[in-house]
Amino acid sequence: MTKVIVEPDESFESALKRFKKQCEKAGLLSEFKKRQHYEKPSVRRKRKALAARKKAKRRERMSD
Repeated sequence: MTKVIVEPDESFESALKRFKKQCEKAGLLSEFKKRQHYEKPSVRRKRKALAARKKAKRRERMSD
């Protein structure tokens, strides 16, 4: 659970900015988007395999 304690002299905008940054760091938005629709296990495996291939390809290009 993400909490932001607002200081007495702090503006609402800066507190909101800190809250958004903490949510992004915790991965709440990506988790929410991922769980919005059901994903079959076979589709999940294919997506993970594709991501792994992309990552390996990127690493290969970076090492050259």
